Amino acid sequence: MHASSEGGPALFRLVRHWARQWAPDVVERFGEDTPPSWTVPNLFVIQAVDGTAGDEVTVADVARQLGIDRSVASRMVAEAAREGFVARSTSTRDARRAVLTLTDSAKEFLDASRAHQRQAFEALVGHWAEEDRERFAGYLSRLADEVLG
Repeated sequence: MHASSEGGPALFRLVRHWARQWAPDVVERFGEDTPPSWTVPNLFVIQAVDGTAGDEVTVADVARQLGIDRSVASRMVAEAAREGFVARSTSTRDARRAVLTLTDSAKEFLDASRAHQRQAFEALVGHWAEEDRERFAGYLSRLADEVLG
């Protein structure tokens, strides 16, 4: 059996592992002085707003990015706004729509999250040869781009 034929099962073993054991406490790993507002749902909203292409990001965009119902996304965005991560303004195209932008606090949280992600990647594959780490990182980025657009 070729190694590539085992890629699917390996991928799903990792997804199950991280969904169960890693994701729920990921924010706690930033450090003891982490603000209480740095929660996983707030981070998901920040990442969704940051990851949406276009000049006007809406709650519907957040729902699409997160793969959740619009009403759930609306509640999550409202919480992120209360915590000071998301600013709402009126759309210039449609006055009925709210446009979401990230605040400086959100950008700080996002930067910390990305630094943590880089550290987590290094912790997992840091013992690999540099060429292998770079190749694997490239493949992961390619897969994420192809799957997530």
